Amino acid sequence: MSAVRLEVDRIACRGHGLCAGLLPEAVSLDEWGYPVLSAADLPAELDRTARRTVSACPTLALRLAPSRNPAPSRNPAPSRNPAPSRNPAPSRSPAPSRRGGPL
Repeated sequence: MSAVRLEVDRIACRGHGLCAGLLPEAVSLDEWGYPVLSAADLPAELDRTARRTVSACPTLALRLAPSRNPAPSRNPAPSRNPAPSRNPAPSRSPAPSRRGGPL
């Protein structure tokens, strides 16, 4: 599986704290018992435990989401700046308006 991270629906969460008990490597509880998630992607060895934790949430407030930092690809992205042409067209800005008169 590719890199994933844990997310919580803060509206659905009721602060049962089960997630912190099942996945303490990625979840801690704040002073009111609500989950505080680590910002890092979950390591591959925690994949099974993370899925079990998501399934065990009593309010279904947890989900696994794709990583925000995808792994770099082997093929670099093409450059966004094309090579300059040999005969660039002169750039012209529009002439200022010469309208006048009462409003």
